Amino acid sequence: MIGCHIGRMFQVTVAGGSYQEGLTSVIQGVPPGMLLTEQEIYGDLLLRKPGADELSSPRKEPDLPIIYSGLNAADTIGGAKNKNHTNGTPLTILIPNLDRHFVHVEQYQDTNRTPRPGHASYASFIKYGSADDAIGAGIFSGRYTSTIVAAGAVAKKVLKKCGIEIYAYVKELASVRCPEVSHDKALKYTNQFKKMRRDLDPFYQEIYVKGRVNMDMRFLEKAAVFAQIEKEIDSIRGKEPKTKPDAIRDKYGVHPVLNCPDIKTAGEMVEACEKITKTGDSAGGVVEVVATGVPTGLGEPVFYKLDAELGRMLGIGAVKGVEVGAGFAVKDMTGIQSNDQMRAKNGKVTFESNNAGGITGGLSTGQPIVVRLTVKPTPTIDKPQKTIDKYTLENKELAAITRRDPTIVARIWPVAENYTAIVILDHLLTHYGYQALKAKVNC
Repeated sequence: MIGCHIGRMFQVTVAGGSYQEGLTSVIQGVPPGMLLTEQEIYGDLLLRKPGADELSSPRKEPDLPIIYSGLNAADTIGGAKNKNHTNGTPLTILIPNLDRHFVHVEQYQDTNRTPRPGHASYASFIKYGSADDAIGAGIFSGRYTSTIVAAGAVAKKVLKKCGIEIYAYVKELASVRCPEVSHDKALKYTNQFKKMRRDLDPFYQEIYVKGRVNMDMRFLEKAAVFAQIEKEIDSIRGKEPKTKPDAIRDKYGVHPVLNCPDIKTAGEMVEACEKITKTGDSAGGVVEVVATGVPTGLGEPVFYKLDAELGRMLGIGAVKGVEVGAGFAVKDMTGIQSNDQMRAKNGKVTFESNNAGGITGGLSTGQPIVVRLTVKPTPTIDKPQKTIDKYTLENKELAAITRRDPTIVARIWPVAENYTAIVILDHLLTHYGYQALKAKVNC
């Protein structure tokens, strides 16, 4: 597959599948000298993993990462204190599949002759033939997005040191839309939601906080622990604190299930989604991503415009549309309404609006970058559907499937957040290089 790679300066290559041994992110362009731990990467992975709440699939993958290469295994000299710091070589993150039981493999074997409508299974069968990895949809499964989240967690850490913050949240679910919220409030809310999820995630607490896996362990030691964890998934999940929703709202100021920065609206979203789920169907929605602190002029013209690069988030499974700023709403505006007029104030340029979403001509304007993704309803539903036998082309009926995500929107936002970080860091490395050279030749 030649499509599993992105980036020029910050490069990410992903591999693996839903029921293979696991998944992998190989990252090039990570600057040396940055302390990095598996715990902080898992802090992002737990946001998109399945089985976390009533809006996600019951699959019990913990998505625990192992950093396999790219870090110093020990201090380079005595007292250097650079153990577990990035060393500039390719960083490899492994995400083993631990909830991979043969009973589920058999279920796919029994149904793989009849492609699920809305999935890639028919098209991938035509492309790859009978050897197509159809067990759990292979790399076309939503599980591959864990590789994007892992790589993006690294990118976000670099960006934060450069003054750039990226966050995402659910803007709309099941036709219930979040009202406009200030960037400061949305960032604060999202950070609180992430803290809540870390505090209440039993794997985060049992594996990392209690030190069952730590950065002083070698790979084979971690692998041995993972083999035990595979047998204990249910018992570890059983240690999740039985915290009441109202207690979560009081302590963290967030909705206990959905990352929408308006608690009342979040509750209405969940209620609307659950009504659809009870009929056996699924719900779609919108995810909004915001990046602040991005320097003016980031991006390239023509084929590598920053907004065009962000438009590549159509590559995230279930995403069917990407808009920047006002997006499709500009069709109903006039020029004077659409244009973001500028003023100078105290030696700085300010804008009276942000319909461009912080990008004009493919270059950042210095305003917050705002991107929205339209997410389709989960195609796996609890309703009978018409399909075919992909080997004989006979018409068939596909039975209802109950192990599914009622919506994917609640798990897409961390993917979109981290994908955006990958794109922006890739451009930032180019931008810094270009600006440094410009200063040299003009001195």
